[in-house]
Amino acid sequence: MDPVAIDTRSIAGSAALISDPTRGRLLRLLLARPDGRSTVTRLADELGLRQPTVTHHAKALAEAGILARAPEGRQVWYSIAADRLDLVSDLLTTDIPALPEDSVFDRIVDDLSLRFTGTFGRETVERCVTECRRLLTSTATTTRLASRTASFATERLSAMASERSPAEGMPEVLFVCVQNAGRSQMAAALLRRLAGDRIHVRTAGSQPAARVSPAIVDALEELGVPIGDEFPKPLTDDVVRAADVVVTLGCGDACPVYAGTRYLDWDLPDPVGRTSDEVRAIRDALDERVRGLLVSLLPRTS
Repeated sequence: MDPVAIDTRSIAGSAALISDPTRGRLLRLLLARPDGRSTVTRLADELGLRQPTVTHHAKALAEAGILARAPEGRQVWYSIAADRLDLVSDLLTTDIPALPEDSVFDRIVDDLSLRFTGTFGRETVERCVTECRRLLTSTATTTRLASRTASFATERLSAMASERSPAEGMPEVLFVCVQNAGRSQMAAALLRRLAGDRIHVRTAGSQPAARVSPAIVDALEELGVPIGDEFPKPLTDDVVRAADVVVTLGCGDACPVYAGTRYLDWDLPDPVGRTSDEVRAIRDALDERVRGLLVSLLPRTS
């Protein structure tokens, strides 16, 4: 299973767990074994540690869903859970950065307070930044947490500001899917490419993944469509209220409904985990619908 298909809420803090040196060594030993599994006794011998110490770390990883535990007779075998294998491999081959200091987030609050002077007070900005940081951390986002918190907070504050003072002639479109890693990101990238600065485009997910699916990035690259620094973001009430059009893609009734907002439900399969040809077919179907939406929002578009 692709790591973006994991319910990331259940693995929040995985990077922090794996960043522990002992746990990292333990997981590397499991990855290196031909059968991918071992017992606490064997792991303790290889790590040069006492069995209670290894048991403690294995238990913590198992409780987080990173390790699978399989009793066989009097022995218990540990292996990396199948749906966490790609995630663990990625984390162990990438330097896991330390979480940003609070001073970084104080700077973000200062900068955004200045940016939104006359629209929001510092207290409102600080609440938004704090909530954005918490929401992203809960989806296991630790890579580039500071810059992504700043981006997410800016987007939410801009949405709230546009609700107060709607921009003349600037439609707001929100694409929503479950993980905000596939369909919604693809549709948003296609619309941004076609609409330029004539439409404000946002995305969100009811259960956001840790990253955008690489298959989506590759499929868009084939058309020369950039995805930029986009990343999965949680669905929040303010971005829904700010939207003129909300396009849902397989997220059911997770999106709140507001009077005066146009809702569209595009019933297309999730491209995550599918073959390249299947992803291209979904991309092309989205492109056709995006073009139709663009014409409806900007009637003079040919």
